[in-house]
Amino acid sequence: MNIQIWGRKKCFDTKKAERYFKERRIKYQYIDLDRFGISRGELQSVKNAVGLEALTDESHPDAALLRYLARSEDKFERMLEDPTLLKTPIVRNGKKATVGCQPDVWKTWE
Repeated sequence: MNIQIWGRKKCFDTKKAERYFKERRIKYQYIDLDRFGISRGELQSVKNAVGLEALTDESHPDAALLRYLARSEDKFERMLEDPTLLKTPIVRNGKKATVGCQPDVWKTWE
């Protein structure tokens, strides 16, 4: 397994994801979204796995603006420019990915 977790330091669900993998002694790589962001290729891979709508953090003040963008390419570009629009944690295992805390799915990866 090659687990990558994109999240934020103060995100409760990100901490739960890290704890899940630590408790099972599964190695993972943590990437701070606020500090490092996410690359175009990585975001595209996650989008292909979960869909663009699942990536949106609905609690973000600008989330409503994304709904008014007509093209999904524009939404994708906006998320790439401002990673705070992304729901966390984003957990990827190869081509598989989840958004949010989803231990039931992670269990199937073991």
